[in-house]
Amino acid sequence: MATPYKPKNILITGAAGFIASHVTIRMIKNYPDYKIVVLDKLDYCSNLKNLLPVCLSPNFKFVKAQTHVDNSFGNSFEFTMNNVYGTHVLLEACKVTGQTRRFIHVSTDEVYGETDADAVVGNHEAAQLLPTNPYSATKAGAEMLVMAYGRSYGLPVITTRGNNVYGPNQFPEKLIPKLILLAMRGKPLPIYGDGSNVRSFLYCDDVAEAFEVILHQGEVGHVYNIGTKRERTVLDVAKDVCKYFNLESEKAIQFVVDRPFNDKRYFLDDAKLKSLGWVEPTPWQEGLRKTIEWYVANPDFWGDVSGALVPHPRTSMVPNYGGSDEIKEILSKFTIYNQANAVVAQTSEDASQMQGFKFPKVKSEFCYVE
Repeated sequence: MATPYKPKNILITGAAGFIASHVTIRMIKNYPDYKIVVLDKLDYCSNLKNLLPVCLSPNFKFVKAQTHVDNSFGNSFEFTMNNVYGTHVLLEACKVTGQTRRFIHVSTDEVYGETDADAVVGNHEAAQLLPTNPYSATKAGAEMLVMAYGRSYGLPVITTRGNNVYGPNQFPEKLIPKLILLAMRGKPLPIYGDGSNVRSFLYCDDVAEAFEVILHQGEVGHVYNIGTKRERTVLDVAKDVCKYFNLESEKAIQFVVDRPFNDKRYFLDDAKLKSLGWVEPTPWQEGLRKTIEWYVANPDFWGDVSGALVPHPRTSMVPNYGGSDEIKEILSKFTIYNQANAVVAQTSEDASQMQGFKFPKVKSEFCYVE
């Protein structure tokens, strides 16, 4: 059992995104003595409105990184730039400063590859990594860099691998918010293939609590699965959404051509995390109800997302997101650290897509990297 750890200064990257925003809000509210700085480049699936509940908190600062909107979901080189190169830059910055006491890297259950349909025991943290698509391959590559920096330079790294997360604020290219918004609009609910693919879904607040536990009790050099044994087929998820909207699933659900790289199942062994005291408190039906109620109350939260609701989205549907008038207005509510108040980590000259990661001038003892 690791010695309980209590940080004072925290840097969270990608904090305007879905999962990281829930982690940020939880940490700010539960630990007012922690100084929390967040960094985000504000791409299509990030939203500063996710952080409005804490924007005036005295222990919170926001750093606006370079805005870059990826206009091609099919461009796997972007996965490499963001997941591998971006992680490498952060690792190097932490190595150079020598002040980081925890570096938590957020990975995915997809790095294990597809789980056999008849498997009764999930993948444990020491299982072989067998990614089956470009995205998960880059996540696995980033993990290797994290582990190498831990072994070579003594960087205090921890890696997490999580199941699917759902809940309020999620960009509607993902399954559950997409189905909810389509049901609200009276549109068909597209299901890839025959809908038999199995997924494990965790409610966002439960995942934020898991990161809180791992930060304070996780052991350096270890990997922790954040998972659930409450599996559901994609078709079952669609039927559950139909029930909430009193829709006949046979009429509302539309089967479409399966998407590439659609593994049948990801199943995790979560015993290691549970040994730290974490439990999954939110039942599926309760979490889905909360999520549906939030989208019903906030139908225009993401603006025009009609393009993201098609069965096979290919382009970002929030053009010029970081420069929109709405975002500029929201930015005015934040205390912002800009280039004049930031340290820029060195990057290669030819990496034009990632021209400078900006780090706040704080002693960042804990770095959460998503």
